[in-house]
Order: sequence, then C-alpha cells, then structure tokens
Amino acid sequence: MSNPSIGIYEKALPDLPDWPSRLAAAAEAGYDFVEIPVDETEEKLARLDWTTTERAALRSAVTDTGVDIGTVILSAHRKFPLGSASVETREKALDLFKKAVDLAVDLNASTIQLAGYFVYYEKHDEYSKDRFMNGLSHGLDWATPAGIMLGLETMDGEDITSVSTALEIVQKINSPILKLYPDVGNLIGNGFDVSKELKLGKGQLIGIHLKDARPGQYRRVPFGTGDVPFVDVFRTLSDIEYDGNFLIEMWNDSAPDSMETITNARAWIVDKMLAAGYFA
Repeated sequence: MSNPSIGIYEKALPDLPDWPSRLAAAAEAGYDFVEIPVDETEEKLARLDWTTTERAALRSAVTDTGVDIGTVILSAHRKFPLGSASVETREKALDLFKKAVDLAVDLNASTIQLAGYFVYYEKHDEYSKDRFMNGLSHGLDWATPAGIMLGLETMDGEDITSVSTALEIVQKINSPILKLYPDVGNLIGNGFDVSKELKLGKGQLIGIHLKDARPGQYRRVPFGTGDVPFVDVFRTLSDIEYDGNFLIEMWNDSAPDSMETITNARAWIVDKMLAAGYFA
C-alpha cells in the first residue's frame, strides 16, 4: 500500500492571518492537505461568498505551498439542517449546499463532507430523515455535474451515528458520488466497535477522520489518552484495502504550542500506521 495522504483540520493550525501562512504551517508540520470548514459562524459562512479574486488567491497559495484544500467541511448544516421542519430553513440549507459545491470547484477540492445530522438544534419529527434524504438528492443534482464527491460523516447525537446507519442512506440514494467519511473518534464516542464498523464500509469509504475519544467525550481528547484502538483501526483499513485520505481533526484553542502539537500528532499517527503494517 502506498504512503497515505494525511491532512489537518484548519482549526488545528496556529492562529495565522492569511491562507498562505496557514498552508505554509501545514506544510512545515508535514501535512499534504488542509480541510477547510464552513461552519455556522458568520466568519466561516462568508467563505461561501468569497469573490473570484479571493478564491484565486487561495488557489495561488496552494500552488506555492504544495498543500491542497482537500475537503470543504459543510458543518453549517447544523444551524441550517436539510431535515428541518421549516421550509425557510431547508431553502437556506440548499442554498448553502449549492454555494459549497461552487466553492469546492473553485478551490479544486475533491470532496464536501456532510455532517450526519437530520436536524441538530430543533426537535426531530417523523419526517426529519425523509427531508434530509430529499435535501441530499438536491445536493447531488449540483455535485454530480461538478464532479464533487460527497462524504457522510458519522456524528454524535441520534442520527448518523455509525457506519451502518450512514451506509443505509448511501445505499438507498445509490449515487456513485455519495460515500462515507467516518470519524473513528465519534464511533468510539457512540460506543461502537470501530473495526467492525469500518469493515461494513468496505468499498464505500472516501476519507477517515482521526481523533481520539472516549464514550460520550467526542472532542479534545489528546492522542493516546482515549479509547480509539488506532493500531487495530489501521490493521482493519489495511485488510479492507482502504487507500483514501486521512484527516487529523484537532482544535488549537489559541495554544502557543499548536505547531508542536500538530507536528507531534502526525508523527504519532504515522507510528501507529507503521505498527499496524499499513504502509507497503
């Protein structure tokens, strides 16, 4: 198996003023790509309305540093969910979806990762899942001709919490561009057997989020202090011949040693890959 491509979440990078410096920091720490979040904050939502000049500037930074924008993470659907009971909210969710496809195309990102929530802040009802599925179908109408892959992430909560629940949706929609993007930390947080879950996704995985976690504790668990069996994870991925990307998900929380932290995190992950015999 060839050496895998390992990326870093933008929010793990040091607090830097612009994209050239962020991508340069990622390169210095040894990463191949950065995942760019579009979350529910006004600052991140504004990325969907970047000008042609702003998009070109980021592409230029990619060329200069050799660090790609691998994935657009559309977590803004937490606030504006596809499964909302509100017609207005669903229309906003679809508008964000279309703009995210356009942004991914302009940044040469191959994938949009979708959070596996039917709704988040509002109450579920018997139609939440159906509305979510309908919204996904509309998104496919834009992503398919654009050549952008869509990856469903396994989340906390009560909706897409496992590979098996994500796979049910992928198989029902049955599109070649809708695949799985599981988060091993979230799987542990939800109490699942990670290796068993990953095996279910054989042939359907386009990315893996790597973070440590404990049951019920999904974020900010330092690598090696949680319950994710990383060596077993990489052995399983080797067994099912997974050859996609990996993304280390962390948050810098404005820590002054964030460069050291992300550099060490990559080295720690590579060590676990080597222990599992994941590399050729």
